[in-house]
Amino acid sequence: MTGPGETGSGRRLSGHSFHPDILREYDVRGIVGQTLFPPDGRALGAAFGALVGREGGSTVCVGWDGRHSSPALRDALAEGLAISGRNVIAVGRGPTPMLNFAVHERGADAGVMVTGSHNPGNHNGFKMAFGPGCGGGRPVFGAEIRELGRSAAAGFDAAAVPGETGAIDVADAYTDRLIAELGDADLSPLTAVWDCGNGAAGEIAARLTGRLAGTHHLLFAEIDGDFPNHHPDPTVAANLADLQAAVTRHGADVGIAFDGDGDRIGIVDDSGAILWADQMMVYFAADLLRQHPGARVIADVKASRVFFDEAARLGGRPEMYRTGHSPIKSRMQETGAPMAGEMSGHLFFRDRYYGFDDALYAAVRLLRIVAGDPAPLSAFRAALPPAFNTPEIRIDVDEARKFAIVEAVRARLEAQGAEFVAIDGVRTQTADGWWLLRASNTQAALSLRCESPTEAGLARLVESLRAILAAEGADLPAV
Repeated sequence: MTGPGETGSGRRLSGHSFHPDILREYDVRGIVGQTLFPPDGRALGAAFGALVGREGGSTVCVGWDGRHSSPALRDALAEGLAISGRNVIAVGRGPTPMLNFAVHERGADAGVMVTGSHNPGNHNGFKMAFGPGCGGGRPVFGAEIRELGRSAAAGFDAAAVPGETGAIDVADAYTDRLIAELGDADLSPLTAVWDCGNGAAGEIAARLTGRLAGTHHLLFAEIDGDFPNHHPDPTVAANLADLQAAVTRHGADVGIAFDGDGDRIGIVDDSGAILWADQMMVYFAADLLRQHPGARVIADVKASRVFFDEAARLGGRPEMYRTGHSPIKSRMQETGAPMAGEMSGHLFFRDRYYGFDDALYAAVRLLRIVAGDPAPLSAFRAALPPAFNTPEIRIDVDEARKFAIVEAVRARLEAQGAEFVAIDGVRTQTADGWWLLRASNTQAALSLRCESPTEAGLARLVESLRAILAAEGADLPAV
């Protein structure tokens, strides 16, 4: 692979080809030393900087997580941004939401986070977004990421005057903003456990809990890019085992977990049971809708029917939308919804906050609600309607075939007059519940999920979907 090099007296940057696997739907991400290298960061910085310039922007904030490869990728990215003429503000090591906070508070035109998110420690990458005053404040994803790849391949003319590079420390200001969410809430009776998973949220979580009333126990707050204790992905039950045990051991009211870059949250109630993301969303929506009756609340197509039914019962206007934190965030901006979320644990609040996904903010907002609720969190969970569901199931298929299979199933349902939505794959409702079939945005795979109010109904749903897929030459594994 070749990095962009200056050629001739015109400071022309030669073309750069990214490994085809790293230009993902929502970010640029690969395996360090195999598919991702520092020259990729330099080329991406130049390409993204040029895009920011075309949108009229001049300043880009840069943050990075605790992976061992992040400093080198950060430096290469900053070099590319400066070559494009953008001014670079390094905001420090920390969670992705801290970078987003800096973009909003500093009035920057864009931000880039160097992070591998919840992937293994030898993975890394870049998340990009525009600031609220530039490019409509939109996240950069999909076709725009692919266009960055084409721009890098074509090469660039360097700016006549390179951008300047500086640094600021926003950790205290960000922590102050998180604490401001509490208002006059009294957390002193609460006990909480925070599992940082050795990810980028650890240092901010330590600052934050050091200033909060109540009793707080931190697990794995030391930032360590090897993630020595457990993988930092709170959507996997096995990764929450330490948190569940600590909640039980300390008799805590709540347990909170973060992913590798602190933009996704996991929650454990006082009994040690996991609240999955759609259940969390009901809890947050119940509080929000008391203040904003009739408000729109958005969840992705993977979310339980329980969320949509409960949000409507609570007086909200639930909307089902495409999976993916970038599409969900864009939809929230388009509609003005005060809250949105998806099953991966990304929660977004425009109500009293900036509208980006911030697990630390969601944690503080959660503590405020729990402190004011006379019933424990476990009582809320127990009162939800029963739902039996599969985990997200993935079936490996050829990249081209995955879309053809989904389209064939959609056509079959339409011919049968079945009830379904097709905003992201197909999700169909039956007497036994619902199932979802969609093409993965990030893998050569089909993604499936089924849910029923009864165990027997779930079994029938799975078997009906198995037969449908078999007719298209795809095998559903044992569930």
